[in-house]
Amino acid sequence: MADIALRSPQFKHKEIPASGVLSSVCTVTVDGTLRYTLTKNVEASTSVNFDISELARDYLEIQYKGNFHAQYVDIVTTITNYAGLNGQGTAVGTATTYTDRGFEAYGTFTENSNPVVYPTRPRFLIADELNSSGSFNITVLAPQGKAAILPNVDLSGNLSALIVSGTPTSVVWNGITVTIKRIDCTKYGDGKKVIFINKYGAQQELWFFLKNTTAIGRTNEGFKSNTITYPTNNHATYSNRNAPNKVFNTQAKRTHSLSSGYYPEFANEFFEQLLLSEYVWMEIPSRGDSRVNIVTPVKVKTSSVNFKTSVNDRLIEYTMEFEEAYDYINNIR
Repeated sequence: MADIALRSPQFKHKEIPASGVLSSVCTVTVDGTLRYTLTKNVEASTSVNFDISELARDYLEIQYKGNFHAQYVDIVTTITNYAGLNGQGTAVGTATTYTDRGFEAYGTFTENSNPVVYPTRPRFLIADELNSSGSFNITVLAPQGKAAILPNVDLSGNLSALIVSGTPTSVVWNGITVTIKRIDCTKYGDGKKVIFINKYGAQQELWFFLKNTTAIGRTNEGFKSNTITYPTNNHATYSNRNAPNKVFNTQAKRTHSLSSGYYPEFANEFFEQLLLSEYVWMEIPSRGDSRVNIVTPVKVKTSSVNFKTSVNDRLIEYTMEFEEAYDYINNIR
C-alpha cells in the first residue's frame, strides 16, 4: 500500500500488448464504494495512464481533528484490458490493481511525478532538517507550558500524534529525536496558534509569538426611502429621526495580523507550507469567556512571502495576515 499525495497528479498505468487489446477500463473505489469507471481506447505496444488524484480527493473531507491524526481515504484502482473498443468484448489478461491511501498532500515540481506523502517510515509528518552527519533533525517551537503536538507515521504505517507536555525540551520517538525550543512569551502572552494542513497532509501547529492585531471591515448596501406621511386635515410631514437613506445587507469580516517572532532558518519551510495550505485554523478567545480559546477556520490573506536567511537578515521573522473564513455576523441559514 502506498500513501499518495492527492493535490498532485497520481497516474495509474497498465501495459498494452502488441495485439488483442483495443481499450482499457479503470475503476476507482474510494472507501469501499465504487465511484468512477473510466474507459480509454488504446494503441498496441504502449501503456495507458489514468490520473486518479482529483477523483479521489473529492471524497477526502478535511476537518479539524483534536487528535491531529492525518486524514486519508482508502483507494483501490483496477485497470483491465479489453479486446473491443470502449471497454467492450472480453477481458484480456489479468487486471492490474493498485491499493493506496490518499492524503491532502502534494509534491513539488522537482519531486517528479506520482509524489508520495513521505519517503521513509517511521517519521514525523512535518518538515525536517538534514544535518552535517546525514541524519535529520526535527525542531519545533512552542511557548512555555504549552503542549507540542507532532503528527507521525510509524514503521507499520499507523498514523498518530505525539503530544509532548509543556515543559520538556526534547523527546525521542522511534529513534527520532525532537528538539522543542521553549519560548518565554512575557510581553504578548502565549502568542497565537495557527493550525494548518501541511505538505504531508497532516495538521501542524505554528505559533506566532510576538505582536498581533485584529481589525474588522464591513460592507453594506443602501437605498433612499420616502419617509413622508400624510395626516388627515394637515400638511404632509416627516420625522427627522427616520433616516431617508437606509442601510441594509451589512456584512463584516475580521482580519488578524500576526508576527511570528524569531525562528531558525530551516523553519522557512513551515511558513511556505502554511502559505500553500488550503485548510487553516486559528485559536481565538471565545466571545463568551476570553480565557477559553476556540478553533476557528481562517484564510491566509498574505499572498507572497520573501524568505529570509540568517546571512541576509540575521533575525528571521515573518508577519502574515489572516482573514476569518466566514462572515462575522452569523448568516448561516
